Amino acid sequence: MAGFENYQEATRKIEDEIEHMGVALGIDWSDEAQVRALAREALDHSQDRIREAAASPDDHQLGAKVTLFGLASLMLRTMEESAGVGIESHGGAVWKAFGRALWLEAQQRREGEA
Repeated sequence: MAGFENYQEATRKIEDEIEHMGVALGIDWSDEAQVRALAREALDHSQDRIREAAASPDDHQLGAKVTLFGLASLMLRTMEESAGVGIESHGGAVWKAFGRALWLEAQQRREGEA
């Protein structure tokens, strides 16, 4: 994504898909505890969920969760890359809620390693 990227457009598209997956999973983005638990699961168990989804292709809830975890990775990468070129990427309420939870979980892990 480095170079002449349209981070605002990328952010909008990622957030739209996160919102769709959130509807499919019944996520209340204003419930901080629920969103934080989801972020924790995304960082801790995404590879496990991918394997489970591959073994159970008819499990649409699990498929939505795996998609959401992939979007979380794209979200973090977009924020990191845009910040690296001096652009602050942020979307709407869903982006901010999920992004904050992901950053807090990632930060907690970094502090635990120190």
